[in-house]
Amino acid sequence: MNKVLVTGANGQVGNCIKEAAKEFSGIDFHFVDKNTLDITNATQVATFFEHNRFDFCINTAAYTHVEKAESDWENAFLVNAEGVKNVAQACHKHNIVLLHISTDYVFDGNKRTPYVETDKTNPINVYGASKLKGEDYIQEICEKYFIIRTSWLYSQFGHNFFTSILKFAEEKDSLTITTEQTGSPTNANDLAAVLLAIIASEISNYGVYHFSNEGSATWFDFAKEIVSNSKDLKLVKIVKTDNYPTFAKRPKYSVLSTEKFQKAFHYSIAEWRESLRNSINNI
Repeated sequence: MNKVLVTGANGQVGNCIKEAAKEFSGIDFHFVDKNTLDITNATQVATFFEHNRFDFCINTAAYTHVEKAESDWENAFLVNAEGVKNVAQACHKHNIVLLHISTDYVFDGNKRTPYVETDKTNPINVYGASKLKGEDYIQEICEKYFIIRTSWLYSQFGHNFFTSILKFAEEKDSLTITTEQTGSPTNANDLAAVLLAIIASEISNYGVYHFSNEGSATWFDFAKEIVSNSKDLKLVKIVKTDNYPTFAKRPKYSVLSTEKFQKAFHYSIAEWRESLRNSINNI
């Protein structure tokens, strides 16, 4: 039986993995949060891995506040780069396969066709730069790794665009949402299922992969679809704007091509609207 460590277990992806894990009785999961394992503490990480045996590590621990990262760059890099380095070193030392979550924000958004894994990275904000540095550490240190870049994650857990729209739509008659960015809304539950499917498949095609739900949308499109599929919120008016100032620069286009992933793992990925409807129905 494979033994799997999941870091950042109380975050959005960590909670989704907990749900998905119920369908994988053949895997022994060990969930840890920051209080149990602080990945930024190199000594603690080294000691933890010395005393516990794992076959796989899914690292979901991350600094994800894109806006705050601009002024809090030291902590963003501490978690997303140095913390990842600590985990990568431990995985390499103990022959553990590392699965790591990265982001579409490693790209600058100047492209107008879906980004492939070999496209040049050029982050335009601190969050993206810190995540890219984490990727670099993994590729320098590890041989057995899967770096999964994903985009616009949402779920029923925590604070994200999906839960925010549901909350605001209950409180307001109209919402103004930007059309300035285009990406692929991705259900974190789908990402969790994919991570566990990679482990269960025992495929060793290590490397960098893109995973997101199929199709593309603006944040306005995403918000409109959330409201229109929520029967109690259909009267809420969604207003579009092409100007929504943010502290951190965002890629205007960050759709990811999943062709490499689908071919490597023979995996069919749901279209984002379909996955969103399923998520709303489940809630």
